[in-house]
Amino acid sequence: MPTSRLEAFSDGVLAIIITIMVLELREPRGSDLAALWDAAGTGILSYLLSFTYVGIYWTNHHHMFQLTDRVTGGVLWANLGLLFCISLFPFTTQWTDETGYARTPVVVYGLNLLAAAIAYFILQTAIIRSQGSRSRLRLAIGRDLKGKLSPVGYIAGCVAALLSGAGHGPDRPGIWIAIGCYVAVACVWVIPDRRIETIIAAPAPAPAAPAAPLSDAPGTDVPPDAPTTPGIDTPT
Repeated sequence: MPTSRLEAFSDGVLAIIITIMVLELREPRGSDLAALWDAAGTGILSYLLSFTYVGIYWTNHHHMFQLTDRVTGGVLWANLGLLFCISLFPFTTQWTDETGYARTPVVVYGLNLLAAAIAYFILQTAIIRSQGSRSRLRLAIGRDLKGKLSPVGYIAGCVAALLSGAGHGPDRPGIWIAIGCYVAVACVWVIPDRRIETIIAAPAPAPAAPAAPLSDAPGTDVPPDAPTTPGIDTPT
């Protein structure tokens, strides 16, 4: 099965997710910047972070399927799992903002990010297995240090929020550390990654020239109807 339908469906779902998130922003009651900040100040920041994550997943999803030639049933279900996790971003983002970055919503938001990262890894693994031992995607991702370190950042943020994120207001170091971890992971992925682009741009290896049959070599064969001269041996 070609990848075009899967990519088109995924693009549509991600576009809807972004639209839902922006519709959750509250309209200011006044006409100045103070009214805008009171109504949607933290909401805009939360939306910006979640929008960045959706963009990160969209770009990496696009690059990954540039190295995918066919889609199996396992790849389809793994892709649906990834879309499910990302579709929760509007809910967890809104909950975090509405509660003033309370401890539990911040932890749940981090778990949502962790679940999406795991789902992306499962999709990546399903594609590599479908391609076999000579997978171009496996060659492109290499050791995948960013993919392995990202869950560590999400878990660190969740633990920080759990340990010292109780209370209300700005005097909650655990919440600031948690948000810092989530932002740091996003920044790591926003930096352009040339691994897959390099593999895509690399010219395909030229096929080896077929070996000439032995009968085509000079002096190794004589047409069956060739005349013979008495006393002269012909090559056999």
